[in-house]
Amino acid sequence: MGARITIPDYRTCLVILLASLSVLACSVPSRIVDYVPPITSPTGGINAPQMQDKPYLVLVSLDGFRWDYPDRGLTPTLSRLAREGVRAERLLPVFPTLTFPNHYSLVTGLYPARHGIVANDFPLEDGGWYHIRDRAVVQNGSLYHGDPLWVSAERQGMVAASFFWVGTEADIAGVRPTHWRLFTKDIGGTARVDQVLEWLSEPPESRPHFVTLYFEDVDDYAHWYGPDSAEADDAIRRVDRYLARLLGGIKDLPHGDQVNVVVVSDHGQAPYHDRVETLVLDSLISLEGISAVDGGSYIFLHFDQADPARAQRISTQVNKAWKNGRAWAREAAPPGWRVGPRPRAPDVILVASTGHAVISSEAHRDKVNAGDHGWRPEDQDMHGILFAHGPAFKVGFRAGPARNVDVHALLVQVLELDAVPETDSDPDALRALLR
Repeated sequence: MGARITIPDYRTCLVILLASLSVLACSVPSRIVDYVPPITSPTGGINAPQMQDKPYLVLVSLDGFRWDYPDRGLTPTLSRLAREGVRAERLLPVFPTLTFPNHYSLVTGLYPARHGIVANDFPLEDGGWYHIRDRAVVQNGSLYHGDPLWVSAERQGMVAASFFWVGTEADIAGVRPTHWRLFTKDIGGTARVDQVLEWLSEPPESRPHFVTLYFEDVDDYAHWYGPDSAEADDAIRRVDRYLARLLGGIKDLPHGDQVNVVVVSDHGQAPYHDRVETLVLDSLISLEGISAVDGGSYIFLHFDQADPARAQRISTQVNKAWKNGRAWAREAAPPGWRVGPRPRAPDVILVASTGHAVISSEAHRDKVNAGDHGWRPEDQDMHGILFAHGPAFKVGFRAGPARNVDVHALLVQVLELDAVPETDSDPDALRALLR
């Protein structure tokens, strides 16, 4: 019988996290010196001579930052970026609207079916599983396909650095950024910003030209309390202050006028309805021989053995009974989702209507939190942000909706790197943002 796989309950972590915040605020220094990973980069930490005059780029992710959060009047720094730089109306995520696949699509320009990170948790070809909290698996570079931007940069002789990003802990094709960190929430946002500024202060020979920076605050608090809560608003204000610190520090650098900053998010967030209608799947169908990945807003069913006929029967049976969501056999999923082959992609996909829920059994009812993502990528509540500022970008320019996968080509153009041959990223899609 297949294993029952569940997404960890955010609320169970809340008490521990909040209890530790005051300690962390006092104990975490602004300069991180306790852990320096080994260099496994082709550059060896030194820019090739032809790279030293290339532009600089800091790519910032605000996890779960919905496209309309900047319109709440809580983010003066993002408002400044929009005035002095460029903003897309919305950033359209890939399917599924989850953290790992969308972050990796941003830096590869590939849809998940091509880059391999098709969800946060999924089965592998060898019978094992990829779990985002399994350190050994997350660091296995053979599971990641495509050329993430730091790999392209390092191979071309440009030093790259990362204060967190999906894939940077793995030796993808034997390459990591020159500077990288094992992910932990124990390092606060201010310390992360200060480390990035320290990297950008290095001599030209070793100074990274491409840097990633990640903040999870908004996503966490919107899960726990809901995206319209006071707690989520506080997190929105906090990450905006991190951005202000970053931009202020860049401005103070002698070469600050050469640094570009791009701010994105992986997906949006929506609240569950007050009277959420929850489908309990095992009351409707047998899950014998099936591993169910519970996400609250979705379930992915992975069969122990391929059985297209059973997948079709299950989706038909579910759709007859379910009024607040829909099920698809993998082959019948919307073409725009670009769902790949098994075993990584599910045999059956169930996605609730936004604000509603689906669980595999009553034992997993706690997977429904105050807020969530994972609903259909077409839903505007799942859409993210794209802001950019710096010498490469126009001033006061606002574009229409942009695709997640097209950000990669934009970043390649800003860094003046050679384009990668395998990509779904359209080099013309966001060219209008550039001067």
